[in-house]
Parts: sequence; C-alpha cells; structure tokens
Amino acid sequence: MDDSDRYKQPNSKKRQNLTDENEPIQLFQIWYQEAQEKEVNDPNAMALATVDHDGMPNVRIVLLKDVSDTGFVFYTNYESAKGKELLASDKAALCFHWKSLKRQIRVRGMVAPVAPEDADAYFQTRPLGSRIGAWASQQSRELESRHALEKRIAKYSAEFIDGNVPRPEHWSGFCLTPMEIEFWQDRKYRLHDRFVFKRDRDDQNKWIKTRLYP
Repeated sequence: MDDSDRYKQPNSKKRQNLTDENEPIQLFQIWYQEAQEKEVNDPNAMALATVDHDGMPNVRIVLLKDVSDTGFVFYTNYESAKGKELLASDKAALCFHWKSLKRQIRVRGMVAPVAPEDADAYFQTRPLGSRIGAWASQQSRELESRHALEKRIAKYSAEFIDGNVPRPEHWSGFCLTPMEIEFWQDRKYRLHDRFVFKRDRDDQNKWIKTRLYP
C-alpha cells in the first residue's frame, strides 16, 4: 500500500438516510465522501479477500483508486500472491471500515483486469519512486536482504534516469464488479442497521434490497 498515491474522489452528494437509498453505488459514494471528510487516515483503504488454489483464504489492505457504476478499481503487481489469486479465480471480496463514522461496507463480486490504457494513465499519476518501485519489487517473492532490494531500485533508477518510467506489463489494475453490497451502521446495544443489495438474477441492472438482523 503506497500512502503517497492519489485516488479519485467521487462527487460530493447530499447525505441521505440508509433506509431511503435504493441504489448501492450512489449510497457508497455518499458514505465515501463523508469518510474522506472524517476519517483521519486512508479513507480509501479496504480489505481485499481472495483464495489460493487450495481454497485457503488470504486478506490484505489495498487502496481504492476509482469507483463507478462499473465497479471498484485497485492496482497491484499481477505476479504477486493476490494478483495470481485474482487472475485464477475471477472472484474477490472487499471490506471498508470507517471507525470515525462507525460504518462498514462489504462487497462481493467478479474481478477482471482493467483496460491497459486505463492502467497506463493511472500509472503515470504515481510518484516517481512508486513507479520505480513497481519495476524493482518482485512482490510476494522471497527477498534475500534489504540490500538486494536497494540494488534493484538503484538499477531501475539508473535505467529510467530521465524520469520517463513506462508501466511494466506485470503491473496493472483490477475492477471488481459487485454482485452484493452490504451496508452496516452502528447502533446502540449492538442492534446495528444492516442492509444488503443483491443484483436481480433476471436483470443485472436492478438491485434487490433487504434488511438483515444485526
């Protein structure tokens, strides 16, 4: 996770009550906007859950870089553990937790690589050190020493001395298209509000909203 990376901010929307909203992406954007105003650190941080080839789950924190009706976009090294698991299964889950707002959002859905031109455009917005790092780091693989990493950083820093750093083929993004989104709002005595939105099987453009017991 790179704290210096930038992320897109959804348009500000008027706050609405959880029970009044029937479109989950719009509701996510409302909550996300409030999180950007209230959350002290990384409001775009989210837990990403995957499974390996044995069905053993993995989870780690990544950063949301864009959200739209299409889905939730994040970037990584495709040769990392999460990259390989995502490419193999095409499925994943996300969880946002904003402690300052006492809110949580869980997302499950299908994952697909973003378009190369979109990955190229985003990659060029990253700080120079992060772009060099994408070339230098063999993410998730064994590292013999910190010195070995520093040598690779020096190697690619010299190779791209002019600051023109192209996106490596092994580094790109994923878009998670949600099939289910659950919103959780803290209430007294742990009697929380929970609403889940699921795509209509007969019309993928429609959502079915259900209230859940806390």
